[in-house]
Amino acid sequence: MKKRVVVTGIGAISPVGNNAATTWENVLAGKSGIGPLTRLDPEQYSAKVAAEIKDFDVEKYIEKKEARKMDRFTHYAVGAALMAVEDANLKIDENNANRIGVWIGSGIGGMETFEKQFETFQKRGYRRVSPFFVPMMIPDMAAGQVSIYLGAKGVNSCTVTACATGTNSIGDAFKVIQRGDAEAMIAGGAEAPITQMAVAGFCANTALTTNPDPHTASRPFDLNRDGFVIGEGAGIVVLEELEHALQRGAKIYAEIVGYGSTGDAHHITAPAPGGEGGARAMTIAIEDGGLKPEDIDYINAHGTSTPYNDKYETMAIKEVFGSHAYKLAVSSTKSMTGHLLGAAGGVEAIFSVLAIKDSIMPPTMNYETADPDCDLDYVVNGARKADVKAVLSNSLGFGGHNATIAFKKYE
Repeated sequence: MKKRVVVTGIGAISPVGNNAATTWENVLAGKSGIGPLTRLDPEQYSAKVAAEIKDFDVEKYIEKKEARKMDRFTHYAVGAALMAVEDANLKIDENNANRIGVWIGSGIGGMETFEKQFETFQKRGYRRVSPFFVPMMIPDMAAGQVSIYLGAKGVNSCTVTACATGTNSIGDAFKVIQRGDAEAMIAGGAEAPITQMAVAGFCANTALTTNPDPHTASRPFDLNRDGFVIGEGAGIVVLEELEHALQRGAKIYAEIVGYGSTGDAHHITAPAPGGEGGARAMTIAIEDGGLKPEDIDYINAHGTSTPYNDKYETMAIKEVFGSHAYKLAVSSTKSMTGHLLGAAGGVEAIFSVLAIKDSIMPPTMNYETADPDCDLDYVVNGARKADVKAVLSNSLGFGGHNATIAFKKYE
């Protein structure tokens, strides 16, 4: 028997808020975290805007001396995880530590650390490279540090699947609990990619928008979209075996019921034609959750605001849902958060469960001109109240990674 798994805690650090409540409030209000690129000199790049974290005080979560031994993506992961566990009112001690695990991924890990330490190496030689360089840089250190800070000794892992990372991490953690290997998992994604080489690389492969206007730069499904806005942050959820959650009187946001993960086997950056890999991921998640396509009310789309992604994701939805594709609602919150790469799926999972809990679907902002290729019922330029019973959250990544998780109202 598969064990039932519920979401009992959420924590987020995002361009639109340094906690989950503020992030959700601002997204529902259509407020954007996208602004002029300030972490880097915008004159050096074709991209002029970014979705940056603002006014984040790392010392609220990590002592200053210890914070210096971590990359920013780990700062965000630890902060969001501590908030999620507090929100879940989950006490971790010697009685349960072995049954509580961590599964947090990052698409590119400590890129900022790598750049700074390489500069030190070039100027001053290897002896001046920090002894913490490797532990600061490697993507699994977010999961490692969260485990240390919380004392969680169960399954400890890290998924690296580019922009599908956060969703894969939550899906993989869900399966750990479902098969009985843990009673709770702290899961999601973290990213801090607004660095010289990361932005240069994304500009070089023309993935980033060249639109300098923060108010229209990220416009998923709009005819005039031209690329994504790079963002940073972390989204972490606490997943818990249902009986464990009920025994301790935990609040329940929603139930996670399905997970689909597929590969395109097509191209290193472009999605497979027609979004066929994404379509298979959605189908698997629906079937895994014991749902029917017509049960889905809302899809939090990957919706990057790139020409191919939005077109092919729309095609994939129509392939999976048939006529019901026009009856469900779709939105991309990346229009406000930007694209958080490996953290996107974590933050968007939080939006998905809150859509169920609060009976409201967050909007796609900045939508002005309809694209004939993107003809679904997009929730545009304002949130929509609705009875949301079942949701899919999609993430697609370079390398042909596709991931979908399915949530439904807990009953």
